[in-house]
Amino acid sequence: MITVEMLSLHDRDIVFDLVGRLLCELRAGGDAADTWDPGKAGRDWAQNEDRFRVFAARDDSKVVGMLTLVECFALYADGSFGIINELFVEADYRSQNVGRELVAAAAAYGRSRGWRRIDVTAPAGEKWSRTVRFYEREGFVFTGPKLKLLL
Repeated sequence: MITVEMLSLHDRDIVFDLVGRLLCELRAGGDAADTWDPGKAGRDWAQNEDRFRVFAARDDSKVVGMLTLVECFALYADGSFGIINELFVEADYRSQNVGRELVAAAAAYGRSRGWRRIDVTAPAGEKWSRTVRFYEREGFVFTGPKLKLLL
């Protein structure tokens, strides 16, 4: 049975392992940044614990998926809202409602915070069409592409 729980900075080794695996999949598709510094990410996480959440899906004691959620603010969103930055489910657990459970936990958390929306960016391209369809099935609607500026 899959259960979802919130992780903390103390669980960073688990989270960073899953994020690393997610980035490997994205890099294989040519869509991820070339560098990722877990040390810097951990330090920044510590400074943002009040607005950064990680939800983990467990099958008994094994973590089989995770979702990261950050609280942001924008006038167009009527104030505070959430952004899903990472969502990863182990290959053997895909199409078994693990992602759905993670999104449901994030949505429940957002509602408890008074948010009116959660945004997510899915990778572009045919290789990731299954990912886009997953988000659409979960009620997300396309609002436009996301661009980045590397600093």
